Amino acid sequence: MRIGDAAAAAGTTPRALRFYEQRGLLPPPDRSASGQREYGSQTVVRVRVIRALLALGLTVDDLVSRSHRLDLLAEDPPRSCASDGDFGPDTFAPVVERRLAALDAEIARLTRLREALARHTGMPPGPDLPGLAENLA
Repeated sequence: MRIGDAAAAAGTTPRALRFYEQRGLLPPPDRSASGQREYGSQTVVRVRVIRALLALGLTVDDLVSRSHRLDLLAEDPPRSCASDGDFGPDTFAPVVERRLAALDAEIARLTRLREALARHTGMPPGPDLPGLAENLA
């Protein structure tokens, strides 16, 4: 299938497919006689895996570092990205651990920011803010 059809099937854009290819997340596609990219159904599945991992908070660089393991997640049913229970440096485990630590740090930063804003505006410090919209009006 051509790039537009593959992108639509994967729920993304042709530009994203070219970007993933450029970054090494997708292998170079076959080319038609006229030079147009031709994608198979496996590429569509791989792009869906890439998009799902990005939606979970991983970055393109995270995925590039483990791109050789993406096809394991594209299988039906998906296999583990660890090999035989191995959670060593070549698996996704270190990448996920780093991303979780970054998310925890960002949550802590935002919590401090929220608490400071609440103190300065006289709002309650807790997460429940009944009537917030009315108080800001």
